[in-house]
Order: sequence, then structure tokens, then C-alpha cells
Amino acid sequence: MNQMILLVVTGVAAGILGAIMGIGGGMIITPVLTVLMGLPIQYAIAASIIAVIATSSGATIAYLRDDMLNLRVAMFLEIGTTVGAIVGAIVTGMVPSNILYWLFGALLVFSTYNMIRKLIGKTDAAPADHPDELATKLKLNGSYYDKATKKQVDYTVTNVPGGMTMMFGAGLASGMLGIGSGAFKVIAMDTIMKMPLKPSSATSNLMMGVTAAASATVYFFNGSLRPEIAVPLALGILGGALIGSRIMPIMPTRLLRMIFVPIIGFMGIQMLLKGFGVTI
Repeated sequence: MNQMILLVVTGVAAGILGAIMGIGGGMIITPVLTVLMGLPIQYAIAASIIAVIATSSGATIAYLRDDMLNLRVAMFLEIGTTVGAIVGAIVTGMVPSNILYWLFGALLVFSTYNMIRKLIGKTDAAPADHPDELATKLKLNGSYYDKATKKQVDYTVTNVPGGMTMMFGAGLASGMLGIGSGAFKVIAMDTIMKMPLKPSSATSNLMMGVTAAASATVYFFNGSLRPEIAVPLALGILGGALIGSRIMPIMPTRLLRMIFVPIIGFMGIQMLLKGFGVTI
């Protein structure tokens, strides 16, 4: 019973964080399952995959209702993520994992630096200087109602090839390293494609679930997916994701960045250290 309560509480916390930031709850779930509960890492990873699906399911419903996520951007960029995940799964073992950890760790640290610059400048994503021709043809531009400022925000998507390349890298990281790629997806939309952070986070939630669903089948058939772990965790996450999806639209974007910066900064440093064989 104590274990079940801990799983539900962990799920609620991971669901809230995942829904608000558009990232998977693996950075909460994996340490709790492995360190506090002593479960094997393969069970923790499988549970994290279910966590991502549950977070995505719970948050996406609310964000669709609020017209916060950009469905066309999600479906278009998911092509790059899926292809990257397939390539990553195929070439696993051919590329030294420490090199990938260095590359993606450096990217996260650099993105942290960019977000700190935006915080200092007190601005959201810089608007594009002129409409992007490819984004216009693909009808990727969008708008949302910001409940924090009580204003309708129209935004233009730019640098679509750069965003697609980043998505391919996110899928590659997922396939080769077995990590969640929600942070990379948010960075691709917010930093590279100049989307505001709120629709970037909301859109990332939808995309994470699509990517994770494919991985879940693998863990199901190899026996790593344990119902006694995944079910209470998923129940907590669904509740947490619904709470988080109600909180995020009313949060000031600046506060959202202040939460996001230490998270991706920590993830970046963690990946760099893993590249050198140090685990924290």
C-alpha cells in the first residue's frame, strides 16, 4: 500500500511538471523508482514511457479545448522525430553513446543560455522579421489566447528546416539513448522556430505521446512493463497532467521560463557528465 501511494504521489508531481513544461516526467520518475524504491532500471524506463503517454493524454485534451497547441506544427514535426527514432534504434551501438551525450548536453546548455538571455531581456520568443514562406505554405502559423495577459497572441513560425532538423535529433536521442526528448522539442519550437513558449510546451505534450506510444510496445513485449508499477503511476500522472494543464495557461511566460531554465540546465550538465562517465 505504501508503495502504491508513493507511485501515485510521484505520478501527480511528474504529471504537473510534464504538462506545464512540455517535457516527460522521467527525471522525477526514474530516480524515485530506482533510488527510493530499488527497482531495476529497465522497469523504471518502461514506467517512464507510460508516464509520457499519460501526461500527453491528460494535458493534450485540455490544451486542445483551450486552442493552445498548434496541431499542424505537431503533426508536421512528428515526421522528423519518428524518422530520427527509427534511425537511432537501427544505429544503436554504431556510434559511441558518450559522443551523443556530449552533443546533446552541449545543446541543452546552449539553449539554457539563450533562455537566460530572453529572461534578462524580458521578452518572449522574438517575432520573425518577415513571414516564412514555407511555414505559410504549410499553414503552420497560429494564435492563442494568453490568459495571463488576457490578450490574443498571433505568431509566425519561422526556420522550418531548422526545427525539423532539431526534431530529427530529438528522435535520434530517444532511439539511441532511451531518453525523453520533450526538452528538445520545446527548444526546437521556442528557440529555433520562434514560437511562443506556451504553445511550444502545449504542442510538445501532444508530440511526446505519439513518440512514446511506439516505444511502449517494445517494452510491453520484452516484459519490462509491469502493470503493478505503471497503473498507479499512470493514474497519478493523469490527475497531475490535468492540474498542470490548468495552471500553465494562467502562468506568466517569464515565470514559465524561470522554471524551465534550471530544469534544462540540469539536464544538460547531467548529459555532459554522463559523456565523461559520471552519473548524478
